[in-house]
Amino acid sequence: MPKVLQDFLGYAIYFWANEQDEPPHVHVSKGRQTAGATKFWVKRDGVELAHNNGQIPTKDLRKIESYILANQDRILAEWFRFFNM
Repeated sequence: MPKVLQDFLGYAIYFWANEQDEPPHVHVSKGRQTAGATKFWVKRDGVELAHNNGQIPTKDLRKIESYILANQDRILAEWFRFFNM
């Protein structure tokens, strides 16, 4: 079950509940949440696009990446709280 963190530019930014064994990351998709969504790693020193399986246009990807970077501390705090780490 996904945990939706935010809606930005019509894209949902969320975690999947069964992915606590991976490093912190978010999925991004337009409309409903899907397992094949775009994925960003969220690190203490930045954000990295893991893949763009959701085929989000480059212009939107840059805006989403900037948004995630601006909110990385909150996203990381939510990740560790969500997964009880």
